[in-house]
Amino acid sequence: MRLISQIGAWFDERLQIAASVRDAAEHPVPRRAASWWYVFGSAALVVFLLQLVTGILLALVYVPSAGEAWSSLQALNHDVALGWFIRALHGWGSNFMVAIVLIHMVQVFLFGAYKFPRELTWIVGVFLLLMTLGMAFSGQVLRFDQDAYWGLGIGASISSRVPFIGPAAVKLLLGGPIIAGATLSRFFALHVFVIPGTLIGLVCVHLLMVLKLGINEWPMPGRIVRRATYFDEYHALTKKDGAPFVPYAIWKDLVFAACILLAVAACAAYFGPFGPTGKPDPTIIQTAPRPDYFFLWLYALLSLLPPSLETPALLIGPVLVIAGLILLPFLSGEGEKSWKRRPIAVLTVLLIAITLGTFTHLAQFAPWSPQMNAWSGASVPVRVLHGSTALERQGALVFQAKQCRNCHSLGDSGGQRGPALDAVAVRLTPDQLIRQVIQGGGNMPAYGKNLSPAETTALVAFLGTLHPAGQPPARDASRDAAVTRQ
Repeated sequence: MRLISQIGAWFDERLQIAASVRDAAEHPVPRRAASWWYVFGSAALVVFLLQLVTGILLALVYVPSAGEAWSSLQALNHDVALGWFIRALHGWGSNFMVAIVLIHMVQVFLFGAYKFPRELTWIVGVFLLLMTLGMAFSGQVLRFDQDAYWGLGIGASISSRVPFIGPAAVKLLLGGPIIAGATLSRFFALHVFVIPGTLIGLVCVHLLMVLKLGINEWPMPGRIVRRATYFDEYHALTKKDGAPFVPYAIWKDLVFAACILLAVAACAAYFGPFGPTGKPDPTIIQTAPRPDYFFLWLYALLSLLPPSLETPALLIGPVLVIAGLILLPFLSGEGEKSWKRRPIAVLTVLLIAITLGTFTHLAQFAPWSPQMNAWSGASVPVRVLHGSTALERQGALVFQAKQCRNCHSLGDSGGQRGPALDAVAVRLTPDQLIRQVIQGGGNMPAYGKNLSPAETTALVAFLGTLHPAGQPPARDASRDAAVTRQ
């Protein structure tokens, strides 16, 4: 012990941090605030540290490339000693972290801890929640299995609908027009560097404000928050009925955090890691990709909404929700904190919880919207092959082999995910057809890496024959003008 004290004194002479650490540990908190209701923030921090440690271990083996990502996860699951357990800890830690941060936000809302003078603490907490969800989504993408591929395709489709910046957002997200190796490199950088770095910075700011402003007092009915008198009342409360955070309050945080870590380890050992499922393949349309549980409600909502409401729900809904959360402490910064005298707040939480729970349950049954009700074995209608050339017939075979009819209909038969192709040659020129097939777009995956140049040429030749009788196919007017000038 004497040697440890000497080493500690040596470091303190040079770092001069012992006094700051002692002040932080011994800062007074209201006695009633040392409650089991106040342990979620510290538990979220502990789980985040677990994510950092397990993430570093996984990054030593994981290869962020389209060709090796799936194989490296298989190696972690089956070849690396305890690799499966580390993956399971990381996956279940992500689930627990999202859940704990959500519970913490609800507790802060019900206890009025967003009110004066903790407005900025609440706003930083909102961004911490968004970063946590972003970390969860990017981690799911790095599995790069069938679910991750299609989930990323849906995410890119959502981004493409943003006015003005949609195409640029997709290119920034994917690293190009298609999901490929550059996509994984970007998400790896986001998941390992950008989002964790942002989280660490936000956590430091969040903890600093908690230390400077103090822990929110227990919300007593009738204890009104007034900007003019709050600081004096709070300091008087901590002097009269306060206790040092260490050791009076910290033991509950440590006990709860330990229970959470044991629960994560138990789930990891019993249920194992998440995926990966089958290798990503855009030609396999018979799939029902579903995101991890914290995004299931959104999946069900988009599946059940009419197509005309999808874009407004995706572009307007999140903006309104985030703006409402940020503006909340400014619109309701004073007054009652106790949930017993704030029935609207309680009803709001109950309504949101019931809604999210209902949609999460419906996600188990909701169709992958739009419905895909075609059978890949349905033959191409004979009428569209009448009088076709050898190249066009070869394109019809490619159309059949790549299961295009699972998403597109011909002659009122086929899938409904994409538009009907009976008149596609009227809508798109040959160059546009090539671009759509290779790069994808909207709800359609990119097939550039799954078709040879010869197959692409044949497929576009066949699609060029799909136009109503007597109506010519679309042509590139700029090329016609260039030919005329020559």
